[in-house]
Amino acid sequence: MLSLDNIRVFVRAVELGSFSAAGRSMRLSAAVVSHRIRSLEKALSCRLFNRTTRKMFLTEQGRVFYEHCLDVSQALDRAEASVSDKGAPPRGLLKVTAPLGFGQRVVAPFLPRFQARYPEIDVTLRLSDYLVDLFTEAVDVAVRMDRLPDSSLIVRKVADIERVLCAAPAYIDQRGAPKSIADLEKHRCLMLRYPGSRQFRWTLQRGGRAVSAMVAGGLDADAGDVLTQWALAGEGVVMKPLFEVAEHLHSGELVTVLPDNPPTPVTLAILHAYQRMVPPKVRAFADALADEARDHIETALAVARPAKARRRRTAG
Repeated sequence: MLSLDNIRVFVRAVELGSFSAAGRSMRLSAAVVSHRIRSLEKALSCRLFNRTTRKMFLTEQGRVFYEHCLDVSQALDRAEASVSDKGAPPRGLLKVTAPLGFGQRVVAPFLPRFQARYPEIDVTLRLSDYLVDLFTEAVDVAVRMDRLPDSSLIVRKVADIERVLCAAPAYIDQRGAPKSIADLEKHRCLMLRYPGSRQFRWTLQRGGRAVSAMVAGGLDADAGDVLTQWALAGEGVVMKPLFEVAEHLHSGELVTVLPDNPPTPVTLAILHAYQRMVPPKVRAFADALADEARDHIETALAVARPAKARRRRTAG
């Protein structure tokens, strides 16, 4: 017979990536965690993990078992919550992923204040411009800034994000400004590329319609802030969220390109897996971060608004 305690240990080991980390979070020794995992494997007659000296990986049987165990673990959590003190503070480990630049500027400075407010929540933050899979990576909450596809995830919209094409004045002086969307083919376009990204096209607006433009350039990276640095150095045209480059536009370090054909907007959203009862730690984080993000964007755009009136004469 399978032990519910052993199943919880198994789920926590998958979430944290090691027996020792699972043990620390549950106040168990690594040896006890290992023993409980072996008990599960014996009861199931299969290996759940492949282990090396440095890492461990779920086997195929382990992955399938974990997906079902999540339902069991969450059902137990709901059952406990239904009879526990309703006024109890949010608690537990919260795994968060966010885009690199937004995470560094907004999420990371926000987290110490969030944890001071909710000291019983431990937070693990992973920053990446890759689209991390919440299920395979055992992530609780993802912050995304993109065109959001239909999925089984719960999406909490924070804001519509205006984007802009821009370049350094030195680049415009040397190469001239694009006069039309088609002109972008003649320019160095700085590309954000990663597995699954839309690598070769920018979607711009023309006459109220979305137009797909083929673009290319000699430089690409998987981190958005690197593209900003290259643009500032005069290396090409970049597509960025307006609030991220507002200060550079205001100072004149960057100027708007094709202001009459801006990129289509994207959505800033907080995503988490569907659960009949959203964990209090997830709800508390989403509520607080949504307010923080809106304040940050509003402050940045207050700087950008006068910059719109100062667009470079040759940029149109």
